Amino acid sequence: MTTIAARVVPVPVRLGGGRHLVERNFLLYRRSWVVFISGFFEPVFYLLSIGVGVAHLVGAFTLSDGTKIAYAAFVAPAMLASSAMNGAIFDSTYNIFFRMKYAKLYDSILATPLRPWDVATGEVTWALLRGAIYSAMFIVVMLIMGLVSSWWALVALPAAVLIGFAFAGAGMALTTFMRSWQDFEFVQLTIMPMFLFSATFYPVETYPGAIRWLVEITPLYQGVVLERAFSTGNVSWFLLIHAFYLAAMGTFGMYVASRRLGKLLLK
Repeated sequence: MTTIAARVVPVPVRLGGGRHLVERNFLLYRRSWVVFISGFFEPVFYLLSIGVGVAHLVGAFTLSDGTKIAYAAFVAPAMLASSAMNGAIFDSTYNIFFRMKYAKLYDSILATPLRPWDVATGEVTWALLRGAIYSAMFIVVMLIMGLVSSWWALVALPAAVLIGFAFAGAGMALTTFMRSWQDFEFVQLTIMPMFLFSATFYPVETYPGAIRWLVEITPLYQGVVLERAFSTGNVSWFLLIHAFYLAAMGTFGMYVASRRLGKLLLK
């Protein structure tokens, strides 16, 4: 009983246990590299169809500070933030639910000295590594298309990783409450409005007061603000608030996920 109770505690006694899960996922996807790489193309297609196609109809775009940029340069950072969100959500919800409910992977893992916190850190780390690769490739596309106007874009990759961390932690925590595949409809019901309305395709100033306030407290909006600021060079100290929001969201999500995994699998 004491051993089980100790393994449910989310604070690890030693660090690095999650690396075994990262290694397992790497070996799995090494044989399915086409599936791994395919996740990169979705945001690129969005950028080409909306950011480039629609850009010919919109023309130049004026930011809140008066700076004029191409519409594609306005949309591209939001696509980067959305890509980080979608990649993290996919890895931390559908994949984890299958491994937990059907493959029974975590039952086997927790029969070893590894604990729920190791599972949480391992899965979130893998989601971040995968998201970082997608984000780096997307930033290269932005550079090739001339959609980056500042050296601050070098920080866009760490910002994308932070966005992925926030959504991976939250997604994994929510997955532990899922009862069936039908529950994932609520995930899409949440993700799609955030993608469409988090100042992705037009400025947040477009909304009336109450709706604008609602948009500004959504997680994706924090990421869009960070990526757009770094890609355009419009950087200020207020960005730290957005970064803290995302860091707190991911950390709390991992805490909840580790506690829930302990309760579900160490009965």
